[in-house]
Amino acid sequence: MASIGHIRDLPKSTLGVDIENGFAPHYINIRGKGDIIKQLRKDAKAANKVFLATDPDREGEAISWHLASELGIPLDSSCRVTFNELTKEVVKDAIKKPRKIDENLVDSQQARRILDRIVGYKLSPFLWKNIKSGLSAGRVQSVATRIIVDRENEIRNFVPDEYWTIDALLKTDIGEEVVAKYYGIGDRKTKIPDKETADKIKTAAEKDAFKVVSVKKTQKLRSPAPPFTTSTMQQEASRRLGFQSSRIMRVAQELYEGINVGSENGGVQGLITYMRTDSMRISNVAQAAAASLIEEKYGKEYLPKTPRVYKSKSNAQDAHEAIRPSNVHILPQNIKKYLTPDQFKLYSLIWERFVVSQMASAVLDTTLVTFDCSGYTFRSNGFVVKFPGFMKVTGISENEAKEDEEGSVLGKIPDMREKDTLVAAKVTAGQHFTEHPPRYNEASLVKFFEENGIGRPSTYATIITTIIERGYVRRDGKTLVPTPLGEAVTELMIGSFPDIVDCEFTAQMEDKLDSIENGKITTNEILTEFYDGFSRSLDRAYKDTEGKVIEIPAEVSDVVCEKCGAQMVYKNGRFGKFLACPNYPACRNTKAVDKNGNVVEKKEAELKLADFKCELCGGDVVIRNGRYGSFYACVNYPTCKFTKPKSEPLGVKCPMCGSEVIIKRGRNKTIFYSCEKYPECEFSSWDMPTSESCPDCGAMLYKQKGKKVLICKNAGCGYKRDEKN
Repeated sequence: MASIGHIRDLPKSTLGVDIENGFAPHYINIRGKGDIIKQLRKDAKAANKVFLATDPDREGEAISWHLASELGIPLDSSCRVTFNELTKEVVKDAIKKPRKIDENLVDSQQARRILDRIVGYKLSPFLWKNIKSGLSAGRVQSVATRIIVDRENEIRNFVPDEYWTIDALLKTDIGEEVVAKYYGIGDRKTKIPDKETADKIKTAAEKDAFKVVSVKKTQKLRSPAPPFTTSTMQQEASRRLGFQSSRIMRVAQELYEGINVGSENGGVQGLITYMRTDSMRISNVAQAAAASLIEEKYGKEYLPKTPRVYKSKSNAQDAHEAIRPSNVHILPQNIKKYLTPDQFKLYSLIWERFVVSQMASAVLDTTLVTFDCSGYTFRSNGFVVKFPGFMKVTGISENEAKEDEEGSVLGKIPDMREKDTLVAAKVTAGQHFTEHPPRYNEASLVKFFEENGIGRPSTYATIITTIIERGYVRRDGKTLVPTPLGEAVTELMIGSFPDIVDCEFTAQMEDKLDSIENGKITTNEILTEFYDGFSRSLDRAYKDTEGKVIEIPAEVSDVVCEKCGAQMVYKNGRFGKFLACPNYPACRNTKAVDKNGNVVEKKEAELKLADFKCELCGGDVVIRNGRYGSFYACVNYPTCKFTKPKSEPLGVKCPMCGSEVIIKRGRNKTIFYSCEKYPECEFSSWDMPTSESCPDCGAMLYKQKGKKVLICKNAGCGYKRDEKN
């Protein structure tokens, strides 16, 4: 049975943490999980043995701990099973080796949850007081927002530097061409800072000969990339497939949980290993399977002399393998018809990355020719592929080659010897300016998280989704841009809570959570240390900001108001984001926008005529849609203000007058029931009238609102039963 994630959590309405008594958490059953818990209890009671097989990470261990508590399973019993892939053999093997619930792992998750709850519930009111109500703060999300804000400030403050490049097209004695690029003076690499210097070098290159100073031929090995971790999978899928982090993780979850790939491929299969990992370890069995496939498909020469072993980072959670196909012999092309387009693309990416990670290196023959022209050094650097190795699968990319430190490009360099002399057929000089650092996209932000120890693989996608949903960051194409609200919140947080938005502090906290997991420190020690400093900062922040309210500047769009020519700004209304003219109320122009801030052209709705005339002026009546549902309105509105709610018949007769009972919608779209002749007939009810009669008194039975229960409302009767019975 599936618990469908967590069944218990801290309450939403209160802090749920007893700070005075050792930060004891108060857990309650999650709303909506009652039926699941009830069924789990029933089935667990009837079973001889219960195995808890939730995900093999902190969150999974905590879910198992909560389940054990709810189902009455002793925590010291061997009830916990874990597996890295959902295949028949692995699951059966795991069932044979159950273990106790790892309480250190549970404590680590609880410490993280309590930390996040304290920060969120203590800081949010502070933001409401100083900026606006409804805002929320998060321990890791606040850091993520700051990273994006800091990058935006770097871009604003960036001052470009001018530089020039010079390329000379040279010809050999037999007419072969080669491009030589300016390098510097002698052995020293130098930049060309301005046009004057560039013209001087260009003139010399056009007049004087190019003498070959040296020809260096070397053989280089280009090694394949390691198998995917969560971070590198998100980066590569974002770069190559254009997927957002949340989409990547959703599709990966589908591949992990299992898909029916046809009887010829083994039926329902978990296609990849667990997708939340920062380990690059590969099992011996998987390595042998990859070697078998590579030898069979490409040849023995494409295998390395010894199997490749990749070293994970020192703080990696090495309980899991890297992300790889569960069965590498299931080729993407063979199961394409069973997968959605997204599943096929991501599975292909994971399959390819794993296979190439186990292949031999590519062998490149490189040639570096150095020229001297009037004391200026030029270079030409190229390579050819002697043996493709893993590039047999990935292909050869010139862009990949340009990443070489010496600017090596794909292509054979003509044969030359020292002291050969060449003449430039053409010399070109180009002006350039240094560019500001790029804005973060999801891939580069995830890379930053990983490199700086912020969050964990399982949280990267959630962090990005949260800061966008909270309105602190917005997407601009594929890049992430801070909103004025995000910048205002970050500025306030830096001034009042520098530790909370400090990358190093956040990374150290992740290390401490790892220490709880490893049994080196207790939850209470970490929470006490954190809260002592945090509570002092909170008190000081309230005093320092007394009487101050931060004004959030409007976010200016690139849309021009066609009525007055002003630059329209983004506003938030009760129904979401929209564009408004900044000259309001003089100009009341507004435009609807989609979730990405793009203007949505309003379309005139096709109005349907009602089958009766207006009661006030005799004109036609049309059906319109409003915030509380459909209603009738006169076509002459606003001259004629006739409106009338559009009722839906329930198919039940009014118990008071025998007319039709209709369904109505009140404020907040709440549904209630009334007689169609209301208010002449006073019948109305929140509970739904039915056509059934009470067996005790014969009165109408009602379906109780929000419950599957039928009740009699006749005074003194009290009849009640389950709807199904």
